[in-house]
Amino acid sequence: MAFVKKLSRVAFVAPLLLLAGACGNDAKAPTAPPDAGPVASAPSGPVSESASAPAADPLVRAAETVARLSDEDLAGQVLIPYAYGSSATQVDAGSAAGNRTLAGVDTPAQMIAKYRLGGLILVSFTQQDPTGRTNPTSNVENPKQVRALTDGLQAAAKQLPAAAPLLIGTDQEYGVVTRITEGVTALPSAFAAGAAGRPDLTEAAWHGAGEELAAMGITVDFAPVADTLGPAGSSVIGSRSFGSDPKANADQVAAAVRGLQGAGVSAGLKHFPGHGHTTGDSHEVLPVIKETAAQWRAQDLPPFKSGVDAGAGVVMSGHLDLQAIDKGVAATFSHKVMTDVLRGELKFTGVAITDAMNMEPAKKWAPGEAAVRALNAGNDMLLMPPDIGAARDGIVAGLKNGTLKRERLIEAVTRILTLKFRTAATAQPALSVLEADTHQQAVAALDAASVTVLRGQCGGPLVNGPVTVTAPASRELARSTLVKALQANGVEVRAAGGAEIRLVGYGDKPIDLSPDAAVTVMMDLPGLLAYAKSPTLLATYSSSRLSMTALAAVIAGKAAAPGKSPIAVAGLPRSACAK
Repeated sequence: MAFVKKLSRVAFVAPLLLLAGACGNDAKAPTAPPDAGPVASAPSGPVSESASAPAADPLVRAAETVARLSDEDLAGQVLIPYAYGSSATQVDAGSAAGNRTLAGVDTPAQMIAKYRLGGLILVSFTQQDPTGRTNPTSNVENPKQVRALTDGLQAAAKQLPAAAPLLIGTDQEYGVVTRITEGVTALPSAFAAGAAGRPDLTEAAWHGAGEELAAMGITVDFAPVADTLGPAGSSVIGSRSFGSDPKANADQVAAAVRGLQGAGVSAGLKHFPGHGHTTGDSHEVLPVIKETAAQWRAQDLPPFKSGVDAGAGVVMSGHLDLQAIDKGVAATFSHKVMTDVLRGELKFTGVAITDAMNMEPAKKWAPGEAAVRALNAGNDMLLMPPDIGAARDGIVAGLKNGTLKRERLIEAVTRILTLKFRTAATAQPALSVLEADTHQQAVAALDAASVTVLRGQCGGPLVNGPVTVTAPASRELARSTLVKALQANGVEVRAAGGAEIRLVGYGDKPIDLSPDAAVTVMMDLPGLLAYAKSPTLLATYSSSRLSMTALAAVIAGKAAAPGKSPIAVAGLPRSACAK
């Protein structure tokens, strides 16, 4: 593969590798004779950065680092668990108890030291988050706290023998899956970007998001979602996708990747090989992708290919049964999917990370065996193992008993370190970039381009006279935000008695609609609008402040609605106004 060829070249220019025994076209790291057992654990501590200048090329530096790591160091580098506590070194009693159960330590910093971790994921959950059930805690509060946490985590990582930066990830997709909600510029959902159909606006918005994530110390964002929605949609993906058109999705995914990576944050495409044509939820069962190979290549593969071609540093494997390629085997554990297709066909040379290993399909095997199986399939990092110690021990045991080849583990760790060294070359912005005017403007433009009229007039105020904004109780924040935005646009808003504007969103059902509403607005997938009786139907696909601001301008007649629904809605056009 291309990676091995490049690494072979490194062996000729890195004297450390040559002295350690790496040689020839297959050189990847020091390799023991077949009967010699594993390389002895290195007792060395961290290498001082001032002792010798690190290699400028991230791959060369990674290869040099791998050459001096012990089995335990190598095993730790492929693990990216979560931890309890909003600080790296000081946690409350509840968080300490959680960490002891998960890892036998009290703090995240101790977890890094004990298991010599290569990464950590920051987690949180909300009631309406479809991914929340795998996140038993929250360690994000606000940007200042996140920056202090990530600084502490990186300080702990510097004390490890690898002396390499920690890969710190999170799921900041925006929309229904957003980990950090306070003090950041909130992008609309991916679906809203699909409705806008403007990759240039998507790229600008995601570049701003990347700068803000980088300022908080996030080095990889597990986004964008590259899944293409099928006709039946996917309840666990929904508005997390850009839509149902693979070509349009491919353009949007590439734009988001360019934006994030241009800001120094690695983009993480998910959920390979595609979760949009499934009906099951991979948190609970193994969903089946029933498409033929030709259908899958035409529908699901293009956005992943475009994201890889745009330079995505990470691809996340999904717990999905792609029957046309490897029937009955979750992609996470499929060599045919993760190596033959991802590496061979798509030519991906970055880091492949599993979806959470504490999801049900990944718990088919004990944590140690699951870890080895995922690595052998072609994954490089294991996300959120349910038992960190068992996963690490399983990897080390695999090296000893031959079920995990040393070359495979070294290949994985070299990719990981290369990505981390490359990312670290970009200077970290100050927290002052959070909610910068340029970011707000870029996102506001994307929101304005996404608003869609599916039924109703296309110009002038959409409601005459006073209005009353209503919504289910769970939508109070969006409702109050829209009230303020309408008032700012000169619309009279009354607590009762005005023309009703009804807001509905993720998880709402026909019973949540109002039969008397003059305007119904869907803030998620627009399918619910097929049941609405209102003469005017709008979609924002998102409920963020800037989405509500854009909506208010359309309702007040001060802006057009240029968006088009990225999926078909029964009985309605993609847009009643946009051509």
